[in-house]
Amino acid sequence: MHPNIKKLIIVAIVIMAISAYFFFDLGRYLSLGFLQQQLDVIHAYYAENRLLSWLIFFLVYVVVTALSIPGAAIMTLAGGAIFGFVTGVVIVSFASALGATLAFLVARYLLRDTVQQRFGERLKTINQGIAKDGAFYLFTLRLVPVFPFFLINLVMALTPLRTWTFYWVSQVGMLAGTAVYVNAGTQVAQLRSAGDILSPGLIGAFVLLGLFPWLARAILTPVQRAKVYRGWHKPKQFDRNLIVIGAGSGGLVSAYIAATVKASVTLVEKDRMGGDCLNTGCVPSKALIKSAQVASLARHSPDYGLKPLRPEADFAAVMDRIQSVIQAIEPHDSVERYSQLGVDCRQGSARLLSPWEVEITGTEGKQTLSTRNIIIASGAGPLVPPFPGLEQIDYLTTETLWKIRDNPGRLLILGGGPIGCELAQSFARLDTRVTQVEMLPRILPREDADAAELVANALRRDGVDLLLGHKAVRFALEDGVKVLYAEHEDQSVRLEFGQVLIAIGRKANTEGLGLEELGIETNNNGTLALNEFLQTRLPNIYAVGDVAGPYQFTHTAAHQAWYAAVNALFGRLKKYRVDYSVIPWATFTSPEVARVGLNEQDALEQDVAFEVTRYGIDDLDRAIADGSAEGYVKVLTPPGSDRILGVTIVGNHAGDLIAEYVLAMRHGLGLNKILGTIHIYPTLAEANKFAAGEWKKAHAPEKLLRLVRRYHQWQL
Repeated sequence: MHPNIKKLIIVAIVIMAISAYFFFDLGRYLSLGFLQQQLDVIHAYYAENRLLSWLIFFLVYVVVTALSIPGAAIMTLAGGAIFGFVTGVVIVSFASALGATLAFLVARYLLRDTVQQRFGERLKTINQGIAKDGAFYLFTLRLVPVFPFFLINLVMALTPLRTWTFYWVSQVGMLAGTAVYVNAGTQVAQLRSAGDILSPGLIGAFVLLGLFPWLARAILTPVQRAKVYRGWHKPKQFDRNLIVIGAGSGGLVSAYIAATVKASVTLVEKDRMGGDCLNTGCVPSKALIKSAQVASLARHSPDYGLKPLRPEADFAAVMDRIQSVIQAIEPHDSVERYSQLGVDCRQGSARLLSPWEVEITGTEGKQTLSTRNIIIASGAGPLVPPFPGLEQIDYLTTETLWKIRDNPGRLLILGGGPIGCELAQSFARLDTRVTQVEMLPRILPREDADAAELVANALRRDGVDLLLGHKAVRFALEDGVKVLYAEHEDQSVRLEFGQVLIAIGRKANTEGLGLEELGIETNNNGTLALNEFLQTRLPNIYAVGDVAGPYQFTHTAAHQAWYAAVNALFGRLKKYRVDYSVIPWATFTSPEVARVGLNEQDALEQDVAFEVTRYGIDDLDRAIADGSAEGYVKVLTPPGSDRILGVTIVGNHAGDLIAEYVLAMRHGLGLNKILGTIHIYPTLAEANKFAAGEWKKAHAPEKLLRLVRRYHQWQL
């Protein structure tokens, strides 16, 4: 039977049962007056049919609570009036928990999938909170009978709370209220209404009872905190409010925020201000990409009606330009600028001596500073696996690459991720013979296969010898020739090269920080183990950026820095969970690949229902005029909805075009809003509007349009 038919049958049964309750006025049997009038008759029946009375009462109670029919309170009174306090509490306790669980299961079966599919992203934080502390929240609500229990059943059914957890917490949490009502039922003859049971004083007592778990948590938190810090001596006074270790993107933003709110902050950097992004990552690589793009455009001059040009790369000049770009941006991240902002900048290496003490070793020796909070922003470095024979090779990494002055000639690049692809294409465009080796069946494994294929084709067009499914095994130096032996389809492949660039990933910089002595744990990938507030196991020590994960991007490091700095400085008043719901990124090849939210392969892995809307950039006027008419805009939405689950853009300036979708997702704007926004003609940004138009076309109201057609025909 189709699941939708099952749901309709269940809905029909529930509706009929509730309708019968009102149609036959069954509520008159669940009133205090009826109970008081018939109590002698009920007692007589119970005396002769004890077990059957228990069973009938139990089943009726389960049905009433499962259907959320008014009358559970009266039945609880009846339990005490008929069976006495102890037996009444036992029967009512189990019947109410079972009935609530049945209501929970029915609501979950009928509604949860629909609600989660439609509002899953918005409910992500709530789901995570319930998954972690759901039993605690449910227990608190069950202790206070002021909250309608049927509403609690419904709301909890929409969350990831386990059924068994819901049952036993309900059983325990409702016990106090059940005992009060059953006890009142033993004196039912003296009651004028069910409302007499819950006096203001008793309601207040229940509220205090409900607050007890929260008060207990507030009391236990300092105790647990003290346990974490056991063995360490906390200073009575501190030299700083905050010490930040590392002056990359995450560290700079953390220090900037602290200085802005007038906190005393020290920023420690052992190498160069600006970190990897400025000196060996984003900035130099994008400068290299631009030089390579100019060379490629010149080489394709006939495509634009120009006479053939034959550009020759002056490699030393290209590298000089890269350094000049770095120097032009350096003042933004300089010691001078941050000192003017109020940051105490220190040159040297940092080591944690205790949760509140940092030893700084610089040119002037060692100094120890105490601080209330610490943010670790030490970044990451190139991952270089211990390939046999690699020690014989003068290999390059993304850190050492920028020191070369001559064309590598024959360059072997290991890695098919974003960095490997960007550098492979750039060097190939600058007259280097590039061989790119990737062990997986395709490059860019985090992107959809069609996006990766477009980039792979572009790499091959630019002359990259792309070897997929090749696993690097060992290096060798044979008669002065550098060689890589790789494995492909169970065959050994010998690859000669002039220089090799290792670009297969990055590892967090944690060595020398003293983390082991403090018991600060790391994840399997080497990043620090953090909670949702970016705290390590020591609550006053935070981490951001590449050392924190899960995204190793400059913009996510800055994003995390706000949360870490605010939580560190103001966490006693209010803490914020870091929000990763809308994280964009881009690979700056030609064409670029930009992405935010889910792509198709992620949605399939996470079992998220989706529709795909696709607009081909080869149809875009501006792209045709620019000679860059390739790529697409691909938008994922829930079936029948214009809400954006994720977007992938492949094409020229995709990294800029994605910003409109990032804004839309961040603020809950759908494709209809993008379609209703004016875009300048002719621009590449029109692709976003046309993609929204494709969605609208696919969801045109056909019945309404047929009526409109008839209207127009009538007007003829």
